[in-house]
Amino acid sequence: MDVEVVRSPRRRKTVEARQVGDVLRVSIPATMTPEEEAHWVERMRRRFERRRRSTDIELPARARSLAERLGLPYPEMIRWVENQRRRWGSCTPTTGTIRLSTRLAEYPQWVVDYVIVHELAHLVEPYHDAAFWSLVSRYPRTERARGFLIAKGLEPDE
Repeated sequence: MDVEVVRSPRRRKTVEARQVGDVLRVSIPATMTPEEEAHWVERMRRRFERRRRSTDIELPARARSLAERLGLPYPEMIRWVENQRRRWGSCTPTTGTIRLSTRLAEYPQWVVDYVIVHELAHLVEPYHDAAFWSLVSRYPRTERARGFLIAKGLEPDE
């Protein structure tokens, strides 16, 4: 992806990136050093690449397939979000909404599937009790996926 850097004298602290066609336009403060510019350009490039990859995975179809296969309910909505720093996913059982961290898009499909199953189980059991883990264990790669996520530095929900 080509990058265009726009230095703005009005911009003081914030960095913004937008995709315009095939170009990533990164707006930075005019006072930024070349090293800071390189850091922010690379950071924004990674963020947009992650976002692009995350849309490649068709979440609603994947969630429907897993829900049907494992006898779990289908969510009202499932989507990627970028604002989850301490969680891989979250679920609001009252609205049937599931949100997955875009960080998962970099991981193997079976790991993403585990997190989807974990959140689908919350539609039935909101707490991490024995009944909840019984539902999650229907996914055959549960233990392997949990180990993978632990190795990535953030404990899966206990």
